[in-house]
Amino acid sequence: MKYIILTSLILIVDIVAKAQCSMCTKTASQLGEKPALGLNNGILYLMLAPFAIIGVIAYRWWKSQGRSQ
Repeated sequence: MKYIILTSLILIVDIVAKAQCSMCTKTASQLGEKPALGLNNGILYLMLAPFAIIGVIAYRWWKSQGRSQ
């Protein structure tokens, strides 16, 4: 249960996080507020796939280790 709460907390914090490198921040500041938010959301969207893949692999590994004992 505590893992579900921890995961939910991390996801909530991640949603409001700024995911821009220094070059993206400079570009976004020149674009204006709305395009900057779109750029930030796009970066977060692209970041989701690798984390999801790693999460699935880690979960399957964790489940397979638990059953063999």
